[in-house]
Amino acid sequence: MGNNETTPKVVALIPARGGSVRVPGKNTRSLAGHPLIAYTISSAIDSGVFDKVVVSTDEERTAEIGRHYGADVPFLRPVDYSGSTSPDIEFVVHALDEYRNLGTAFDAFSILRPTSPFRKPQTIQRAWAEFLEAGPSVDSLRAVERCNEHPMKMWVIRGKLMHPLFAFGPQDQPWHSSQYPTLPEIYVQNASLEIAWSRVALEDRTIAGETIMPFLTVEDEGIDVNNKYDWAIVEQMIAAGDAKLPEVHQPPFAD
Repeated sequence: MGNNETTPKVVALIPARGGSVRVPGKNTRSLAGHPLIAYTISSAIDSGVFDKVVVSTDEERTAEIGRHYGADVPFLRPVDYSGSTSPDIEFVVHALDEYRNLGTAFDAFSILRPTSPFRKPQTIQRAWAEFLEAGPSVDSLRAVERCNEHPMKMWVIRGKLMHPLFAFGPQDQPWHSSQYPTLPEIYVQNASLEIAWSRVALEDRTIAGETIMPFLTVEDEGIDVNNKYDWAIVEQMIAAGDAKLPEVHQPPFAD
């Protein structure tokens, strides 16, 4: 914690590496008139939660877009930390270390991924309030939602036979043949947000730690845009009014 125990300094980290396999240029691709990343930057700023809103990128054009929409981008992420298999802990520690070198230490950080454009300022405010209420007894908070595809109904295939991922439930009945109301409530993480104390990353070299609290997203807050199919569905939802993007105050970015 910082000097003022009641007001921890917190930074929003928006990861936006240049490469994307499934949707080329995804983070800066236009959605409803603005680059995808603009909605995350705007929600982070409008939430009023963060001391700084930072774009972590290895690409100068993405950095320029980030600055246009009000984010802080004082340095680029090293290429070594920007591959498709680079773990998140690398860009998080890099950003926290760079800011410490610049004279600013943060007590906590939040990862806000551009692929969740429907995350609202109110979403962030709600998550931050829940995290602060839990206090230092938890290491981190992670956004989750109820599973649509229940793992108790999943299978693995070996050769010409398949086997249930989970075998038997109550009364020795197989889970895969049980009614949905009898199945345990299972939640899956989404990319909407994560919050953790900086010590978790700097000392334990993990973005989550060991004690993780859930943050339940509602309605469109947890929608992720990860492939071309997702992109098409999201555009249809926006057009139909089934999902609402947060407000962006800046004019559209022009190359």
